[in-house]
Amino acid sequence: MHSFNRRVAIALLVAATFFMENLDATVIVTSLPAIARDFGTVPVHLSVGVSAYLVALTVFIPVSGWAADRFGARRVFGIAITVFTLASLLCAASTGVVSFTAARILQGLGGAMMVPVGRLMVMRETPKPDIVRAVAILTWPALVAPILGPPVGGWISTHWSWHWIFLLNLPLGAAALAAALILMRNEPMQRQRFDWGGFVLSGLGFGLFMGGIEAASRADVPSALSLAVLAGGIALLAVSAVYLRRAVQPLFGLAPLAIRTFRVTAVGGSLFRTAIGSAPFLLPLMFQIGFGYSAVRAGVLLLWLFAGNLAMKPWTTRIMQSLGFRRVMLGNGLLVAAGFAACALLTVDTPQWLICALLFFSGLTRSMQFTALNTIAFADVPQPQMRDATTLFSVLQQMNAGMGIAVGALAIAVAQQLHGTGGHQAAAGDFRLAFWLIAAMALLALLDSMWLPRDAGQRLLTGK
Repeated sequence: MHSFNRRVAIALLVAATFFMENLDATVIVTSLPAIARDFGTVPVHLSVGVSAYLVALTVFIPVSGWAADRFGARRVFGIAITVFTLASLLCAASTGVVSFTAARILQGLGGAMMVPVGRLMVMRETPKPDIVRAVAILTWPALVAPILGPPVGGWISTHWSWHWIFLLNLPLGAAALAAALILMRNEPMQRQRFDWGGFVLSGLGFGLFMGGIEAASRADVPSALSLAVLAGGIALLAVSAVYLRRAVQPLFGLAPLAIRTFRVTAVGGSLFRTAIGSAPFLLPLMFQIGFGYSAVRAGVLLLWLFAGNLAMKPWTTRIMQSLGFRRVMLGNGLLVAAGFAACALLTVDTPQWLICALLFFSGLTRSMQFTALNTIAFADVPQPQMRDATTLFSVLQQMNAGMGIAVGALAIAVAQQLHGTGGHQAAAGDFRLAFWLIAAMALLALLDSMWLPRDAGQRLLTGK
């Protein structure tokens, strides 16, 4: 197979596994009532299955870079697909909350190894001029899966059985494993001791940080407890940073954060991804709870967001080549914030065609911003630091995905407190204020991009 075609095929394979991993994070949300009935419990008790999967992903992602170097990326990628697939079978075979949660943790472990190692292989083999194309392929699952997950999960649970949400991963996993064995090459293994100190500190830090944000958005958790958990997570992450900088062979290095083009996607980019990730959570709730739409009608409206994502894909490279990264990230970033502000102006009387047009526009800008941020991240990263860069990027991306839902819920909680509607079901006005808060977050993210030089990442676009 021609080397270019093989690289594209590998990028498509990694994107497909990324889609599986992201879809499994959201597809069960609308299926929780059906699963709860079979388990003889209430749906709220199954939220631990969602959280356990996301936390396992975040905690174990830092191990992926070390494992790829120690045992070979091809081998680790194949084992990760196998673990993820078998864990999906265990999820379908679960008969209670405990066994289901354990299977979800195992599934998160497989996903944590699968996507970062796959992305690392793509970045190592892709020449700088082709990174734009590769990242465009790797970006779509993060945009598409959170939107398709809830309606797909609801449809499967209604017309088939919730078990098929996980059973469908079996043929997909088998096909992905076969493709990996055919397409990917063996890499030399490097003997390196495992950094247990870095793993424990970073794992506890990420876990507490994610748990604290989620707890802060829940009315049934005392504010003092959620703030204490969040503060503990931040403190442990700070200790982890000091430890990793001083360790002789750290679990993952922080050197890429000194590169300006990587740092902009780590700091400002995290705010953007969190803001964008809140939309698939806030919009259907506003349509159903605030406007009284049916679940089907709300799901159909979200497809316009999905359509905008897809429509922008063929144009992202051309736009970045014409305007450059800095102009795109600033100008398009303003459009992203404007899209959130426009959502805050929607009412139950807003014409349907106007809502569809707004969601399509928001999908266009989301896709453009995601691709620009994800591409410039690796513009100036040298090959020796690529492992650390992909590990850091994967950790941040996964945290941002979980934070998008938690921050969206927190924004509604803050709006209810300001409106004095706490303890009651959120009203349309609460969702409008929540969207204003998310728009402010998107604007804040622009500050990072303002400090980029005009020619930032230009060699990715020109090949020079």
